[in-house]
Amino acid sequence: MDAAGVEAVWRIESARIVAALTRFTGDFGLAEDAAQEAVAEALVSWPVAAPASPAGWLMATARRRAIDAIRRRTALKDRYALLATASVVDDEIDPDRIDDDILALMFISCHPVLSRESQVALTLRVVGGLSSEEIARAFLVSVPTVQARITRGKKTIAAAGVPFELPAADERRERLSGVLSVLYVIFTEGSTATSGERLVRHDVAYEAIRLARTLAALQPDEPEVHGLLALFELTAARFPARTDSDGSAILLEDQDRRRWDLSAIRRGLGALVKASPRGLGPYGLQAAIAAAHASARSVEETDWDRIVVLYEALGRVAPSPVVELNRAVAVAMASGPAQALAIVDELVALDRLPGSHLVPTVRGELLTRLGRHTEARAELELAARLCTNQPERSILLRKAAALD
Repeated sequence: MDAAGVEAVWRIESARIVAALTRFTGDFGLAEDAAQEAVAEALVSWPVAAPASPAGWLMATARRRAIDAIRRRTALKDRYALLATASVVDDEIDPDRIDDDILALMFISCHPVLSRESQVALTLRVVGGLSSEEIARAFLVSVPTVQARITRGKKTIAAAGVPFELPAADERRERLSGVLSVLYVIFTEGSTATSGERLVRHDVAYEAIRLARTLAALQPDEPEVHGLLALFELTAARFPARTDSDGSAILLEDQDRRRWDLSAIRRGLGALVKASPRGLGPYGLQAAIAAAHASARSVEETDWDRIVVLYEALGRVAPSPVVELNRAVAVAMASGPAQALAIVDELVALDRLPGSHLVPTVRGELLTRLGRHTEARAELELAARLCTNQPERSILLRKAAALD
């Protein structure tokens, strides 16, 4: 088995292995380190002789590495004795504890004692199985920065004495929003990269979808989990049409909707149904907006009035300047650019999104539709200067140039 095969097994099994090791050792950091050592050994030995049970081999090897590490800690002799006699078969992962273990692992990786950066890094590394190099490429930071975030996160968890266990139901419900927000950050970065030469980072976005599916399977009675999954699926359905063959961005009005992923749309609509038994939350409302786009045959046939209403509801339950900006775009499509410009100008007056290219982008579009081309060009050029994503910047400069 080559390195790609090892990585594939690790991506699938990493969360289970780390979770099981954490339960055995009671030490989250030790478990993750031991699992990484097992992968490193697999990269050397599997190309020579692949094991019959790759997951069992990784589990057994990682467990031996953990025991070796504990043996070196003279103050933990009792724990080593307990581990040495643990009734765990080397080539098996306890099937009765897998689901709860992975869920506990998610809550640990997104524990509120951690910074958001550490939460994202740990979730991708420990639950998602991504390497430090992959995380660094995804978020355009250095590998040492990612490694420092992971190390700092593990030390923080150890210092805070965070136990490896599922929080009580009421506490889990309170902390679930943190888990969802971390997955949302990961998917958003994958869906529209904040910087770099790629508009969409498919690997990051699809990893967030995979984790959201896992969470939905483990927490089937939480509507907002299904709302988040619906949002991811419906948004990702448009990925095939968002860029052309050379990676250039394609605007929504110019996309070939026949290229949209119908299977993802069906999955998203199915998840949206599960998200709405008691009314939609913030993620469910965003998914409903995405569903309105997905069900329309063109921009002109989109139900913009419904989208405006959904953004108004979203603004009440989760107010933010980005929601207001998106509402302005919908108002422009439903009622014309003049009403929308008033909303955007209020955001400008209040300086709600300082340094963001989003406000001048929308303002430039609205001024263009109003025929105020000189002002529009200035706004689009400002947006291009502020934008750090190359495909988006190219579109902004092209629109500005078209106004000459």
